[in-house]
Amino acid sequence: MSHRPAPPRAVETVIIGAGFSGLGAAIHLDRRGWRDWAILERGDDVGGTWRDNVYPGAACDIASHLYSFSFHLNPDWSHVYARQPEIQAYLKRCVSDYGLADRIHTGQTVTAAAFDDHTGRWTVTCEGGAVVVARFLIFGVGGLKDPRDPAIPGWGSFEGPTLHTARWDRSVDWRGKRVGSIGTGASAIQVVPELAPEAAHLTVFQRTPAWVVPRSDRTFRAWEKAAFRRLPGRMRAERLRLYLRQEARYPLLFARDHVAGRLIGRLVAWNIARQIDDPALAHALTPDYRIGCKRVLVSDDWFPTLNRPDVALETRPIARVVADGVVLDDDTHLPLDVLVAATGFTVDQPLGSMQVTGSGGVGIDAVWGDRPRAWLGMTMPGFPNAFVLLGPNTALGHNSVVVMIEAQLRYVMQGIAAAKGAGPDGRIDLREGLLDRFLDEMDARHEVQIWASGCNSWYLSSKGENFTLWPGSTLDYIRRTWSFDAENYRIEASG
Repeated sequence: MSHRPAPPRAVETVIIGAGFSGLGAAIHLDRRGWRDWAILERGDDVGGTWRDNVYPGAACDIASHLYSFSFHLNPDWSHVYARQPEIQAYLKRCVSDYGLADRIHTGQTVTAAAFDDHTGRWTVTCEGGAVVVARFLIFGVGGLKDPRDPAIPGWGSFEGPTLHTARWDRSVDWRGKRVGSIGTGASAIQVVPELAPEAAHLTVFQRTPAWVVPRSDRTFRAWEKAAFRRLPGRMRAERLRLYLRQEARYPLLFARDHVAGRLIGRLVAWNIARQIDDPALAHALTPDYRIGCKRVLVSDDWFPTLNRPDVALETRPIARVVADGVVLDDDTHLPLDVLVAATGFTVDQPLGSMQVTGSGGVGIDAVWGDRPRAWLGMTMPGFPNAFVLLGPNTALGHNSVVVMIEAQLRYVMQGIAAAKGAGPDGRIDLREGLLDRFLDEMDARHEVQIWASGCNSWYLSSKGENFTLWPGSTLDYIRRTWSFDAENYRIEASG
């Protein structure tokens, strides 16, 4: 952002976060005529995940025309799969096109949000001392925000540059250096092919192989972009085609005993063997768990990169990090010049380190314990007029999370309307007991899904509970959230 206006002292709605969720909420509020809102953003610009993740090769693994708002399609995507700079530019363009800039306040790290039962208002406190009082509170912080460091003894003792894909330091030069990259997940398969051509040698440390399928990426031709621009219906049809293609993967891949999933797994395993020159390397790169148990990754250059003579796949565990490299569990010492952690994010704290206190002074930690929980991933009893976007059990393993965000925004706007309908101090509060029922439903549905088939993934807690994914199709979630279920809430005119 070019300027940093101070937050107002009071607004009707405060939104925390200026990524897809936060900006989408702001746009929906404006479209309803509810323009008295403010966004508090901890970064220095909008974009969220797409502002922070600037590592080489950063891109989306959902096709561009589906990874964008349905109400603000973009005919000018350069690639089938958009790169990080283009996605952030798209979000910045949303700010401009919808006139949001003067109500976005960057550099505001929210430390606490507390509900006052007497006034029926939320008091939101920022690190720098700014305080905003609001009737409605929308958390749009997302799940992929706080990097997770590897749980390796000696982490932090390496004396060379240490990089995390979620906090990339562009001043570090890896060219001509011995580079070690930890992890083989979504960010690893993007950054490794970018590092390899210019590093002197690259060692990829793999704990568990991932199922990787071709991305089939390409640039859009000029005539295609012209057709999207002049025929908006063509662009909407392309989005629908992409959505249905992704949605079809749900029944094929994620039912634990579906024969189609097993056949797809065999086909992908054959593709790995076909692309990797060394049979032993191909074996090491082929998972022994069912496809879909972890997130299926897409890449056109991951396997060709691992074929390079100056790239080594290391499957022996790292025993510890030392000043000049790593020591493996068989005491082999591997000297390194640069260490890269492609180890993802912490997902067990959807609201990060914010201290959130609801009705009666009850903290959200007391409600959640060691398992984040929210009705349809959005609301909790005792936290009136507060909504979480992309909260617990709303992530996806098969389709665009923007689809989920838009479903939630429709629901949230109806919830706000219900509170407004109760008067100037009206509030809505989820009824007690519903969360237990919801968690029982989530657990029962997860038990028959592929991600409960035995692999260890970031979807699951240390207890094996899945509070990350929605255990169904996006169509199922859209149906559940299409109309605000007022019968499940206490709607009050005042405290």
